[in-house]
Amino acid sequence: MHEALLYEPLDHARVRCGVCARRCVVAPGGCGICGTRMNRDGRLFTLIYDRVSAVHLDPIEKKPLYHFHPGTAVLSLGSFGCSFKCPGCQNGELSRRAPVEDDPALRVLTPAAAVDAALHVEAAGLCWTYNDPAIWLEHTLEGARLAKAHGLYTAYVTNGTATRAHLDLIGPYLDAYRVDIKAFSPAAYRTVAGFADVAALLDGTAYAKARWGMHVECVTNVTPTINDADAELAGIAGWIVDALGPDTPWHVTRFHPYEGFAHLPATPLATLERAYALGRAAGLRYVYVGNVADDPRQETHCPACDAVGIRRSGYRAVSDLRDGACPQCGGVIAGVWG
Repeated sequence: MHEALLYEPLDHARVRCGVCARRCVVAPGGCGICGTRMNRDGRLFTLIYDRVSAVHLDPIEKKPLYHFHPGTAVLSLGSFGCSFKCPGCQNGELSRRAPVEDDPALRVLTPAAAVDAALHVEAAGLCWTYNDPAIWLEHTLEGARLAKAHGLYTAYVTNGTATRAHLDLIGPYLDAYRVDIKAFSPAAYRTVAGFADVAALLDGTAYAKARWGMHVECVTNVTPTINDADAELAGIAGWIVDALGPDTPWHVTRFHPYEGFAHLPATPLATLERAYALGRAAGLRYVYVGNVADDPRQETHCPACDAVGIRRSGYRAVSDLRDGACPQCGGVIAGVWG
């Protein structure tokens, strides 16, 4: 095991973890809600420092990140555990599983080895995803430092629970923060994620951009009866405009029934169209419809002249931008093109 970062000692050998907004108080012999950080005699240790459950070479569009190095491949890494308890999680076999020491389902991959692997397969960057990277800080921090030293970009695909202290550690080395904004009201968030401190999630996301200049893109999986009301969707869109800026991409994606939400229907296309319209009405310049095959709203248009700057089919992207500018009028398309 590897001693954890960001924890403080309390009385009776308890500790308070500070990597995510849960801020779990952990008794000796116990773990936080993520199941990956164990208290041993008043010291907190991570069980997943150099343990991975999934390694894949993905197009960056799969994350989805649409305004961040389009058309590049990224090495994606995941482990076990999560700070959320989402009933309909598509990666539940990873996020809900608590690791044990010497877990045979986890293979050893040090941060240095992860960077070497990315270079070997000629990936443009490293991305921590599948389960939430906030609980994997000891690995992601070291990996991000090494990645930047070798000219690779870095990205989190996250539920947004990283604390400001967490973001201050990794901020100098993390380029992109692709965050789920699952709802806007505490009641809806509690239903979809088992967590209701919406303010902490929004604060961390805004801080990632304002303090550390991370490229931020937001995703809302529009789930019928839970977060599909106009008030929820308009609330999210308005917050993005106010806190992150109108150039921040917002992906409104189709929900598919799964596990604890298997009784719900898939998101009607009309609902996604409504979410798209609410986003544009709020002032967002880049709203995308996701999990719908070849929807024209997956293309990137120039906000000045409406010309198509990036065409997408599935996870394939073809960019006509010229140094981040519209090929038609020369207007700037916000993003990290590189």
